[in-house]
Amino acid sequence: MIRLKEDHLKELLFRTIQNEDIQTVFQPIISLKDGELLGYEALSRGPSNTPLQNPEKLFYYAMEHDLLWDLEYLCRTKALESAYTLQSEGKLFLNVNPNIMNDPKFKHGFTKEYLSRYKFESDKIVFEITEKEAISKLSHFKKTVDHYKEQLYQIAIDDVGSGYSGLNIVTDIHPHFMKLDMKLIRDIDSDATKQSLVKSLNEFAAQSQISIIAEGIETKEELCKLIDLGVRYGQGYFIQKPKSNLLPIADHIIDIIVNENERKRKNSLSRKMDTIIGDISTPLPTIDVATLIGEVKSMMDQDNSIPGRCIVEQNRLVGVITRNQLHFKISGPYGYSLYSKRKIQEIMDTNFLQVDVDTPIHVVAKLAMMRDSNRLYDFITITKDRQYYGIVTVKELLEKSMEIEINVAKHMNPLTELPGNVLIEQQLQHCIDSTDSYGILYLDLDNFKPYNDVYGFEKGDQVLMHLAHILKEVVSPNDFIGHIGGDDFIVVAPSALSVAYSEQIIEQFDATITQFYTEEDVKAGWIASKNRHGKDELFPLLTISIAIIANHPFQSTYELAKEGSEVKKQCKQLPGSNYILSTR
Repeated sequence: MIRLKEDHLKELLFRTIQNEDIQTVFQPIISLKDGELLGYEALSRGPSNTPLQNPEKLFYYAMEHDLLWDLEYLCRTKALESAYTLQSEGKLFLNVNPNIMNDPKFKHGFTKEYLSRYKFESDKIVFEITEKEAISKLSHFKKTVDHYKEQLYQIAIDDVGSGYSGLNIVTDIHPHFMKLDMKLIRDIDSDATKQSLVKSLNEFAAQSQISIIAEGIETKEELCKLIDLGVRYGQGYFIQKPKSNLLPIADHIIDIIVNENERKRKNSLSRKMDTIIGDISTPLPTIDVATLIGEVKSMMDQDNSIPGRCIVEQNRLVGVITRNQLHFKISGPYGYSLYSKRKIQEIMDTNFLQVDVDTPIHVVAKLAMMRDSNRLYDFITITKDRQYYGIVTVKELLEKSMEIEINVAKHMNPLTELPGNVLIEQQLQHCIDSTDSYGILYLDLDNFKPYNDVYGFEKGDQVLMHLAHILKEVVSPNDFIGHIGGDDFIVVAPSALSVAYSEQIIEQFDATITQFYTEEDVKAGWIASKNRHGKDELFPLLTISIAIIANHPFQSTYELAKEGSEVKKQCKQLPGSNYILSTR
């Protein structure tokens, strides 16, 4: 019976390829900043209502029967035909077995003549490399990938985060995109470990100038958390299921993305205190790739203040040339005569630092300082909506960074390095003025004065720094944490997170506070000290009280703070660590 089934599937596979019985469906990949379309992933489906409709089974049996190339060629042709017929916009992501890319048939199938039949430029094609089959010869594969990169094809690595190999291949071939495995995305809104991993991958990607795409987004909560973590692109059933036709992204999805980014922008301390790189950029004119090197030299000679030029091809930024790079090439007795009549494309630098216009300056400074020593002082290029916007020199970047650091330092608590009262006042006023939902957590340590009296101010400062560390661990970096003074802290976040934040803070505080006591005091469960009237009294170990004020209409920050103080007094009357959500 098993043999008959295998023979039937083999025959079905042959008929599928022979009859070209493959359907292409498309799933959009969109920006998690504004919902703009990046492109579509083309996905292949076998004959309907058969075991081979499932793509995994389809490709598994093709590999088993040495028909992988035939199937891949058919799927790719169908994808291009469908995309052309539907007039798809943006990039087209095509899944490719890595070993197929070395096949001469594959290379022939991606000539410019082949693509022109379907009205596609090579820079619109993204080879999405899967690792269902191990790469047989990595060195050969890297050469093949470089070959396609030189022709402006782009590369995406699929299933990053599912194992070591996915990360290993990223460092080996330096792709344009990394697609995070859907298992990493599932329930990321409630999984701190996954959040930490995505943060690390996002930072690595930013430093490596690779764009991250989150696959398999299935809930609003996952989408919002990915926006919160700064992931650039996403796809999944919540955004849109794969379809045989191309549909616009639903308005409510766009609204979620826009509103979440606006909330992130408003509540982010870095966005309030820092300056985005676009604010200090200079929109220098660009030059075309066909411009002669001699003409470029004349342009630079006319204005010695220009550090270089950005080079474009059909409005797409493709390279840069700095003044030093140009002089190095044409220096010497014969340099100018050798190069002056050649196109600038021949000597332009294609490995340059490029950042989005909304990137905070401190992030750009970090990226700029991580460059090789020979590129350390090259200017930085700025883009907006993937189009050229301007440049920033390293001098301008460092001067602004120093200005920002001084400004921030003025308003930070020197002990915990958290925003102080000036910034807290600004944040509270923003809550009053805004129509967005908010939750304000007023935090106060119980029995802190007796602790200071017994253990000393140095030990008390350690407790305050420990609480500040807990807040930074629990609260998203896009929400606000402030240090009012002494043992009083404040957190401003979306109202939906207020209770969850409070519970996590209390849990971590209660689990760790005993490290600041002697074993004797921990066993006793109290310390002896004098109360405010100078009389001896037994005080419990430190606990924390949190008053939550959510979405109340207030006329002033004074009125808001007064409400918080009254709720906090009620909370401090309860034994142990507690929070109270104001229901006014």
